Amino acid sequence: MSLPIAPKPRLRRFHQARWDEPIIFELSTPGERGVLVPRPEPKVRDAVGDVVAALPEGVRRPTPPRLPEIAQMRVLRHYLRLSQQNLGADLNIDVGQGTCTMKYSPKVNEAVINTPKLADLHPLQAEASAQGVLEVFWQLERMLAEISGMDRVSLHSAAGSAAIWTNVAMIRAYHAARGEGDQRTEVITTIFSHPSNAACAEMAGYDVITIHPDADGYPDIDALKAAVSDRTAALLITNPEDTGIFNPRIREFVDIVHGVGGLAAYDQANANGILGITQARAAGFDLCHFNLHKTFSTPHACGGPAAGASGVSAELAPFLPGPLVEYDGDHFFLDHNRPQSIGKVAPFYGVTPNIVRAYAWIRALGAEGLRAVAETAVLNNNYLLKRVLDIPGASAPYASGRRRIEQVRYSWQELHEQTGVTSEEIGLRVADFGAHYWTSHHPHVVPQPFTLEPTESYSKDELDEYADILAEVAREARETPDVVRTAPHNQTVHHTHHDDLDDPERWAITWRAYRRKHFGEHP
Repeated sequence: MSLPIAPKPRLRRFHQARWDEPIIFELSTPGERGVLVPRPEPKVRDAVGDVVAALPEGVRRPTPPRLPEIAQMRVLRHYLRLSQQNLGADLNIDVGQGTCTMKYSPKVNEAVINTPKLADLHPLQAEASAQGVLEVFWQLERMLAEISGMDRVSLHSAAGSAAIWTNVAMIRAYHAARGEGDQRTEVITTIFSHPSNAACAEMAGYDVITIHPDADGYPDIDALKAAVSDRTAALLITNPEDTGIFNPRIREFVDIVHGVGGLAAYDQANANGILGITQARAAGFDLCHFNLHKTFSTPHACGGPAAGASGVSAELAPFLPGPLVEYDGDHFFLDHNRPQSIGKVAPFYGVTPNIVRAYAWIRALGAEGLRAVAETAVLNNNYLLKRVLDIPGASAPYASGRRRIEQVRYSWQELHEQTGVTSEEIGLRVADFGAHYWTSHHPHVVPQPFTLEPTESYSKDELDEYADILAEVAREARETPDVVRTAPHNQTVHHTHHDDLDDPERWAITWRAYRRKHFGEHP
């Protein structure tokens, strides 16, 4: 008779590696080499001559660059040690990176983008020699047009926020072409839309009007009606917003803005829960954007490289950034002849590796698979919502009793009032269990916030494990609050001294800047 096997504990033991690893410049040893580059053959040297002497004096270095000199094995150890001091989606349950849609990125796609046929492409090579990648661009644009319902899509933008900027620039160009550029001076957004919407509008010179939620958490439609006027250039809105609440009256919002001659731009960075279910165009939007590094499963890679996609109606298509990928029936080419285009928004067209990854992900899933992604993400989110709300001291402000889409902005306000422990302190303690946790971006309209977005990538067991971690830290906040306040205990770095972070005069972004600021060295 076999004995029953005890279930594995969800609160597994974890301790982050700590190597006290110097930066690679400090590992440098003069004369040490990783690769010995062969000297040119005499015939080659004689034929080419002195290459350096042929360069203009202004681009010749007076001294060699001060690069680290280090052997291959030590380079390998250095970066592997650094990798062991990180948390990330490939190592832990990353549902706590709310609004960032951290999901599994298929490793087969890494093999695809690392093939020399793609990795060795150059943006300035002849179009005839890049037909394959141009076709991928062209096909992905049409896939995203079908997903969004828009007429044309550009992959020119290098990130999601850059795609928002692209949309704002097209809005400005559209009104200028109609002779209303000086009149349309205001952009409306909502407090729970991504802050990049307001930031891009302000950078473009617009006055920003922010709509706050009503008692149910929806953007206040009466406030919108009071805000619109003949000065309104556009509405920039995320839906579902970062609370996870989907605005069911979104078409009415769009119609109100259209009624005064404004445009409506849909921030679809939170599209992971609506793929195949609803479209930007169905709600009447004129423009939209996607983050390929979120919804379409290209890696975030510590905040980049990213990739953005801007979709527009036919009326806005002339203003898309140039060039655009076109197909004449025989060849794919970059069309630069676009007199109303806002021009380039990046040095070259698109972030090719991420575009190819997104293309491969969509092709692997197909239309039914994309809808299954959304349905699973919503199911996971609402299961986690139930688990979190069972933890004493946690709440989900707004839309009481209603389901959410792909994420939720929660609050520890009740726990904070009872224990004095803050959401930031809880997040540092969560890291001791090998998990990630995010509060929210500013402004903190939800008090003591934390934002979770499980996506479709995580299993029920993993969601239970994450919920159990939160429940354990909430228990510690009540019974042993100092354990939480002094966390993290099992991490590479414990409490960070903010003096260096808060004083720009002490910042050193590069090794050269560090040596200059701390040792008085000059290049």
